[in-house]
Amino acid sequence: MSRVRTSGTDLEQLLEDRIRGLRLRYRRNDPSLPGKPDFVFLRRRVAVFVDGDFWHGYRFPAWKGQLSSFWQIKIESNRKRDRRNVRKLRTSGWKVLRLWQHDIQNSPEQCLTRIAYALGVRTRPQCKSDAAVRVS
Repeated sequence: MSRVRTSGTDLEQLLEDRIRGLRLRYRRNDPSLPGKPDFVFLRRRVAVFVDGDFWHGYRFPAWKGQLSSFWQIKIESNRKRDRRNVRKLRTSGWKVLRLWQHDIQNSPEQCLTRIAYALGVRTRPQCKSDAAVRVS
């Protein structure tokens, strides 16, 4: 477990590449906030967490019985900590987004749209090249 990265993962990098296109200021893994959100938009008070399906227990009750007691306890404590951190952030006036691993892998653009909506900004259609769009 010591080799499992907690920040700078491929998922975070995939999402960060798209967030840069919004041209908004953000911080990565801000230690001053509960849970150290993966992306923090200070001015808009939006915190975004990127959660791995296994570590944060996506649909955990459905597959909990297949794990040893060590992993059951570990994932349950992760989920409990996640709920506690979200509650602290929301009571402090923050909007909190939790994005799941499978959602980012399957549809990173939809995740970006969720972030943009929470920030109150509009996203422009993604083109491979601005030169590809011609006005006649």
